[in-house]
Amino acid sequence: MGTSRSITVHNCKQTHSPCRTANMSGLCLKEVFACILLSFLYVGSLYVWNATQGRITSRSNGRQRDHPSTIKKRCISVFFMTIVSPFFVIWFGSKDSEEVTLWSQMGLRWEGMIPALVLPMILTFVLFLGPLIQSHLSVPITYTLHMYFDPLYWYNTAQNPIWWRNQVVAPFSEEFTFRACMLPILLQCVSPGKAIFIAPLFFGVAHLHHAVDRLRVGIDLQAVILISSFQFLYTSVFGFYSAFLFIRTGHFLPLFAVHAFCNHMGLPEVKEMIKAPNPLRIKLMAYHVMGLIAWYFLLFPLTEPSLYGNTQHTL
Repeated sequence: MGTSRSITVHNCKQTHSPCRTANMSGLCLKEVFACILLSFLYVGSLYVWNATQGRITSRSNGRQRDHPSTIKKRCISVFFMTIVSPFFVIWFGSKDSEEVTLWSQMGLRWEGMIPALVLPMILTFVLFLGPLIQSHLSVPITYTLHMYFDPLYWYNTAQNPIWWRNQVVAPFSEEFTFRACMLPILLQCVSPGKAIFIAPLFFGVAHLHHAVDRLRVGIDLQAVILISSFQFLYTSVFGFYSAFLFIRTGHFLPLFAVHAFCNHMGLPEVKEMIKAPNPLRIKLMAYHVMGLIAWYFLLFPLTEPSLYGNTQHTL
């Protein structure tokens, strides 16, 4: 992730030269074009199978996304994208310096690996304090731990292609393409702070393709717009968090782990919390607020770049 241009920018600050201003004068057209193209290729790769197999009826499309054959084909597509995406970093990334390798730009490095796998997950657990406590009210934590330590549970889970898609393939491919490969491109012409808020917009827009699936199934247009708008909002919000972790830690793997965990947890069950009787409802609300406040105060201390040996960017 730490591009060679970031080193140039650091030197610009030391010498008070206007290279950042000069770079911004280009309006990032090349970099934005690369990100749009990368997003288009990623989404397009998911639907290339439909184009080669003819028109799909609305009746079959309702089952298509979760059909094992569809999942397998789309896994092949995103695997192809994990090969293609680094070439965008090579083509559109900085070539001004050899001090930072392609692998380190994409967050694939050994230094600081252990804290990168532990601290961001702790931070995310804190954020989900309320939902974690709420989920274990109906299911005791002892039962959950027993289930997770049961080899038979993992054997059966490994047979489920939907689990592989939601917990492994999608988090890995999306974080690799939209964070590990897209952020190094954007960081050629914008500051890390701006990149955190720009990159997730491509990620959010990329998820709007689900609107096509919903329309084909026969869902009302107004409902599709509402659902898709909400999906764009929460995918973009998650993208801000993921991009922040990437720039602060300089690692790719914690993004994958956090994404998989968030997919596992899903959205907070706000309706269930509101329906809970008092004083349980008040306690659950308090846990949600406590988790959010604790996460806010721990956000910067637990992502301190020096903990991960990250000297490529500052934020």
